[in-house]
Amino acid sequence: MDEFDRGEFKFMKKMNRNDPCWCGSGKKYKQCHEAMDEKIAYYARKGHIVPRRDMLKTQEEIEKIKESAKINVAVLDYVAERICAGISTEQINQWVEEKTREMGGIPAPLGFEGYPKSVCTSINDQVCHGIPSEQIILQDGDIINVDVSTIYNGYFSDSSRMFCIGSVSPEREKLVRVVKECVELGLQQVKPWGFMGDMAQAVQEHAEANGYHVVREIGGHGIGLEFHEDPWVGYIGSKGTDMLLVPGLMFTIEPMVNAGAPDIYIDDNDGWTIYTEDGSDSAQWEIQIVVTEDGYEVIAY
Repeated sequence: MDEFDRGEFKFMKKMNRNDPCWCGSGKKYKQCHEAMDEKIAYYARKGHIVPRRDMLKTQEEIEKIKESAKINVAVLDYVAERICAGISTEQINQWVEEKTREMGGIPAPLGFEGYPKSVCTSINDQVCHGIPSEQIILQDGDIINVDVSTIYNGYFSDSSRMFCIGSVSPEREKLVRVVKECVELGLQQVKPWGFMGDMAQAVQEHAEANGYHVVREIGGHGIGLEFHEDPWVGYIGSKGTDMLLVPGLMFTIEPMVNAGAPDIYIDDNDGWTIYTEDGSDSAQWEIQIVVTEDGYEVIAY
């Protein structure tokens, strides 16, 4: 049948109805994904961006990714029980490294494109990709994002949490709380046959209603079989736009929100740490989700 090309995204439907389905279920195509493929093709003909087949996770893949996510969540729980003022961010790195491997996993950030540590620790005006160090000691009043990513039996999971260290200012407490609300409101907009822009608009509106700005250059991503997959996920958008949400599509919701202007820069010294341009605080929460037949499922948090 037809091949639909919308920018970099391409959807192809070229199967006999009695062939084994492309998803590997063992069922005939007509009994499995044919109806869904036809629906995707309908949206493609209308000019929408639609996911490729290789972007949709099978049920078998989802179950294996969930096993990775169990480790990811457990590691963040382990950090949450111990993080406090006076420890170094390198101590967090050691906790993540040890706990991940104890549970049979591999820290996905370690060595990824040359990244030198097993976790990202981003404090106050650091937007993301902060590198753990023995010289960086958490202080009372800091806010920190701990971003954990795990490989288990070749499958990837990814989530991050914010932590308020000791007694934080009301301004920092509000930023951390509002960004978590942004994720929750965006998640409510995830449903099959909706659009990525539905989620993005909810995130953007809530951030801006509170006087904050969403970082534009960095977003979420597909994940599961690789660390970073298509689609790229932004949090500036409008309802009814961007990629069609289809059952099996898995990605992260992880808006980075600045208390001040949205502008950012990369540390020239380490080539990784990203800061707010104006020195304002930044916060991020990250969850990993999959679109289901009737909504969504949170895989990692």
